[in-house]
This record gives sequence, C-alpha cells and structure tokens, in this order.
Amino acid sequence: MPLKLPSVGIVSLGCPKNLVDTEVMLGYLKREGHPLADPDGARVVIVNTCGFIDQAKEESVNAVLEQVRRKEAGEIDRVVVAGCMVQKYGAELAAELPEVDHFIGLDELEKAPAAALGLPGLPRFTDKPLATRLYDDRAPRVLTGRRGYAYLKVAEGCNNPCTFCTIPQMRGLQRSRSVESLVAEARGLEAQGVRELVLVSQDTTRYGEDAGLGREGLATLVRALVAGTSVPWIRFLYAYPKTLHPSVLDLMAAEPRFVPYVDIPLQHVSRGVLAAMQRGGDPASYARLLHGMREKVPGIALRTTFIVGFPTESDADFAELVSFVREVELDHLGVFPYSPEPGSGAEPLGDPVPAAVKEERVGTLMELQRKISRARNRALKGQVLDAIVEGPADESELLLAGRLKRQAPEIDGRLLLNDAPEGFEPLPGSIVRVKVTSAHDYDLVGRVVG
Repeated sequence: MPLKLPSVGIVSLGCPKNLVDTEVMLGYLKREGHPLADPDGARVVIVNTCGFIDQAKEESVNAVLEQVRRKEAGEIDRVVVAGCMVQKYGAELAAELPEVDHFIGLDELEKAPAAALGLPGLPRFTDKPLATRLYDDRAPRVLTGRRGYAYLKVAEGCNNPCTFCTIPQMRGLQRSRSVESLVAEARGLEAQGVRELVLVSQDTTRYGEDAGLGREGLATLVRALVAGTSVPWIRFLYAYPKTLHPSVLDLMAAEPRFVPYVDIPLQHVSRGVLAAMQRGGDPASYARLLHGMREKVPGIALRTTFIVGFPTESDADFAELVSFVREVELDHLGVFPYSPEPGSGAEPLGDPVPAAVKEERVGTLMELQRKISRARNRALKGQVLDAIVEGPADESELLLAGRLKRQAPEIDGRLLLNDAPEGFEPLPGSIVRVKVTSAHDYDLVGRVVG
C-alpha cells in the first residue's frame, strides 16, 4: 500500500524574498505528492520565519508557538520551522523548542518533504551559520497568489556593510543567478498567467557584479527579459544609492515594459547618521539623485524607507530628515523605528533613543507623507492610465482591486475599480485602461474605460 502523505500548509512571514522561498518549498512538497492546504486545515505546518528586526522576530516566535500549541492539542501532527531565524538562531531555537520536529535553514529548502514526513535520517537541526546556496529555474515552485504578478528572485545575499543590518550574516554574500536561468523561470511564470515580474534581491542594482556583468548587470537582465518574454510589466525592488547605474534609468526611459518605479531605501539623510550606518550620503546628494531620476524618467514613481531613532540620531538630525521629506515630496514612504540587532555593527552603540521618541518620529514623518501622498494622488484625478487587475476587493464583490504602475505590490496602496463597461469582467492579471475618478491618502478609485 502506498504511503499516505500528510497535508502541509506554510505560514509565510517576512519579505518577498522569503515568500519565494516558501513557494519553492511548496514546489518540492507538491512534487513529492503532499497535498497542500491552508495551515488551519493541514496536518503538518511549516513556519517560514523572518529574523530582520525585533517586531518581525516576535511575530515569527508567536507564529511558531501557536503551531506548537496546536500540536499539543492534537490539531496537527508536526511543526517545522524554516527561514532566516533558523539560519541565525537555529541552535538556540532547537534547544528552547523541543516540541518543534525539524528546523530547515535557508540552504535546505528541498528538505521540506522529508521534514513533513519526519524521516528518521533527517537531522532535527543542521548548524550552518551562513547560507551559500542559490536556487535556479530547475527548482519547483508553487505560486501562492493569483493576482497577476510574481516575484523573481535574481540574487541572494548582500555585500553592503550597513551597521543596522545582519542580513549578510544570515543570507551570506551576494550571489547572482544567471541571466539564462532567470529568463527560463520568467517564461515559466508567464505560462502560468503572470503579467508582472517583480525582480527582487537584497541589492538588485548590484545584480550580476559577482558574475562578471559589471555595473550594468541589471539593465542587461531587463533587456533579456524583455526580449525573452511578453510579460507587459517588469518592475524591480530594491535600489541602493551607490549602486544604481545610469543604464537602469536610461532603459526605464526608453522601454515601456520596464515600469518607471524605483524603490531606493535611503535609510536617513543626515551625514552623521549615514556615516554611523556606513552608508554615506547627505541631503544635498540625495536630493540631486532623486531630481536626476525624475528628470531622466518623466513620471517616475519614487519610494524610499527611513530608519528613525538610530543610536546617533539627534533632534537636529531628525529635523534634517523632516525637512528633506517635505522638500523632495516622495511618492511613497516607509518609516521604521530602529531595532538593535545582536551581532550588527551598531550593537556597541546601544539603543539610547527612547521607544516613545522613536514612535513619535515615525508618526511625524508618516503624517507629513500622508499629506504629500494625498496631494500627489489628487494630481492623478481625471487621467487615463494603465492598471493591472488583482481581483475582487475586500470591501465588496462588486469592486475590483488593482494597481497603477506607480503602485508596487503590497506596499503602495491600491486602485479600487468601481465601474466598467457592461459585460466587461477583467480577470486577475488583466491590463486595463482606467480613468482615475477620486483620490485618497494612499488609495485611488477609478473607472475602467478600455
């Protein structure tokens, strides 16, 4: 009698890069014949953790403890923990959580089926502090969303020495996939109905440097994806200020399928704070950078993130940051309170800025950005623009949710479509023409016109 395989569900936490890892694990599970299920209805649950900041780690630990509780109650049979927290804290987790059956590191995604079965030959935990592997187009993958887009992970790891970050200690140094592998995977995603490719890695603008492509690796890759697929939208996340090469913006200005959108995490603008972060830059150089991008690519949407409450940040440094946000008027902005990371370059600096001050600074910047975003959104009213449909909106089955090119998946608001020509029912992934009819702080409302 053939072995009856347990159903498996995955709780996926963290960034898009982690989501791709989840989808690869699902691919291995499906290939081995495991039924895939929602975690609430599965017999085995894998928690794919994030270990980036305190809030993410707390969310991951709580998710693991919830599955442990379910196992003890007999609701599930096995608990497996995977991802960044395993890579960095695996030995501690294995000692403190004996109820967890297996721990899977970042280089062990293909072990998900063996962990789901609890095969006796699989070690409960393998201590390997630094990830070194890189998956390619031959790895199976199951897409978790049907909203028209998919992430394409172009590289792993990071070479940047930012003192607030420990990602290189988990995911290792940058390792770029080959152009051929990425085009092959992109074709497979397109065959599944994907209409927007979102290129991701830790420092996507440095793609290919380690593979001999020089500073123009990202532009080389995008040209190959344009030539090798018919996907109408190609977007990339994320840019690093020092490694954004002019060839990327030149191609963005010339190629309609390369979405005019740049997410470039600046992290701060104060020269002193940036120096302590080991990043470099200042308000004037960053303002010139953003102005140059808008000049070269008319209509480009710009997003950044800032960290407030870094140990060396003074009131004057924060005031400089507020002034910068007010002056450059970014399209989208994310703000995060500093979270001290054990083992990071900034750990010796301590955490002297009180939590209440950090939260107040987050609120100040986000309130300022809310007004800026509202004004920039209102300027779109009456325009007819391309949009991608993502599916029914949460508010009502009569509404569709979608995005303009200036809105990246999951982070930059959305477009509600409340009217369409009679009989017109665009499927998720459809590219439609939309007239913007009203605007709010972050979301937009539009009418399908073609």
